[in-house]
Amino acid sequence: MNQLGMIIVNFEIKKSKQNLTTNNMLPKSFLEQLCEKHSKPNTFPATTVVKELFTDIMLAMFPEQTQRHFGCVDELQEAFDQIELRLTRMLRSMQQHLRDDARKIASSYIQQLPEIYRILLTDVQAIMAGDPAAQSEYEVIRAYPGFYAVIFYRLANALLKFDVPIVPRILTEYAHSKTGIDIHPGAEIDEYFTIDHGTGIVIGETTTIGKNVKIYQGVTLGALSVSKSMASMKRHPTIEDGVVIYAGATILGGETVVGANSIIGGNVWLTRSVPENTKIYHQEQVKILQ
Repeated sequence: MNQLGMIIVNFEIKKSKQNLTTNNMLPKSFLEQLCEKHSKPNTFPATTVVKELFTDIMLAMFPEQTQRHFGCVDELQEAFDQIELRLTRMLRSMQQHLRDDARKIASSYIQQLPEIYRILLTDVQAIMAGDPAAQSEYEVIRAYPGFYAVIFYRLANALLKFDVPIVPRILTEYAHSKTGIDIHPGAEIDEYFTIDHGTGIVIGETTTIGKNVKIYQGVTLGALSVSKSMASMKRHPTIEDGVVIYAGATILGGETVVGANSIIGGNVWLTRSVPENTKIYHQEQVKILQ
């Protein structure tokens, strides 16, 4: 391009910028409102930092999810030492929101990983025992979205017990975005837990789930009321040991208890307690007109 052409191009660019400035001025009050937020320091770690750190914890425990394998005990110990350092740094960035020292929390949390891993292996065993389509533990760990969501839930739930804010919710919402399974980190879920298919499952903050429970896609364990005044109360149901909840069922309310070894059929709407060994089915009349 010759010199004259460059002059013309630069003139057009300058003219375009002037037109944009003239025609698209945003309200000053709006910009000032945003500017005030931008000027405040961010006292919580970036979402990407949280996701990367806890994904590395998951991959260290479940190499089925990755091609990176550690060759010996010393290498694994070094990997977890580095994870603890990263966790300490992350928590220190939000120390003002913590009730204990960041380093102490990080150390105690890492010491809980063997127990978290043990419980997760019971979840794998439950899926293997209850899903005819599951061909191997490797397949469950590598390919099952229900197990993926449960990994992040159990990691988040353990962190929440140290009164760490925000971060546990980031973890479960990350898994939610990947799987369509929404488990609040505050829910209490015992071992041998199975999520089959999983898409659309919602498990609320104060839900309690016992051992050997199986839940299918589209199940909601929710609250009868969403009033803010109930924030500190138990708002979500209790599901006792051995319960199976089929697709599309909705169970609501903090006083609702589903007794042990009960079966809740598909599309059931339940807002009251049922005793153990109960079977509840939704009956629907289907008429075919020809």
